[in-house]
Amino acid sequence: MSLLARLAPHLPYVRRYARALTGDQATGDNYVRVALEALAAGEQQLSTDMTPRVALYHVFHAIWSSTGAQLEDVSGVDGRTDASSRLLRIAPRSRQAFLLTALEGFTPSEAAQILSADARDVERLIAEAQSDIDAELATDVLVIEDEAIISADIQSLVKELGHRVTGAATTHDEAIEAVARHKPGLVLADIQLADGSSGIDAVKEILKDMDVPVIFITAFPERLLTGERPEPTFLITKPFQPETVKAAISQALFFHPSRHKQAA
Repeated sequence: MSLLARLAPHLPYVRRYARALTGDQATGDNYVRVALEALAAGEQQLSTDMTPRVALYHVFHAIWSSTGAQLEDVSGVDGRTDASSRLLRIAPRSRQAFLLTALEGFTPSEAAQILSADARDVERLIAEAQSDIDAELATDVLVIEDEAIISADIQSLVKELGHRVTGAATTHDEAIEAVARHKPGLVLADIQLADGSSGIDAVKEILKDMDVPVIFITAFPERLLTGERPEPTFLITKPFQPETVKAAISQALFFHPSRHKQAA
């Protein structure tokens, strides 16, 4: 199998990553092209100790590292999204670790391979990026959860990140009433509520009137993954790990396009 054939399935994703990293598709594509040319010329090799996708990103980063200073000078690029602008304000190394895990779905150990770093260092960099994001995008949060202990745990995690819990609902009707009193910047919702009502229905009703990121936290993920809207971008299965919830909150706020505009 040719080199191009081996790498072709992964090229759209490394282009997406390069765009997010540099803040501009044309700039990102240029670095992807240089990486591919280096591979074709034998100047770089795909590591046999990595999966092809991890190895491709590793080569991209070898090219990036050799010219990284140029990539930081993108202040003149127009038409950037809010997320792109925010990304470029995060320290480069933290930005890389955050994007590799949050956007590209690599594990911290895979990101460490790509960055030629220690996995513990990568986890520290991710935490630093999330801290920067949370500080910039602090918002009001509605928690829809009928189990009191779980609701309290989620509210505590939200507050630890610097956000404000402005509503806590246990039923569909309470959720709608909470939104009427105070419009949230983020919703965390269970799907099976105290009176037998549906968190999914509550979220659908909320999204009719406002565009807000939603994280579903549920013991019944199969009820959400139906292929119908609103298909959740962020889905956490109970029992959950606190760090998983924290990471999802950071990512939901960061990548939701309208969130920054609403907060302005």
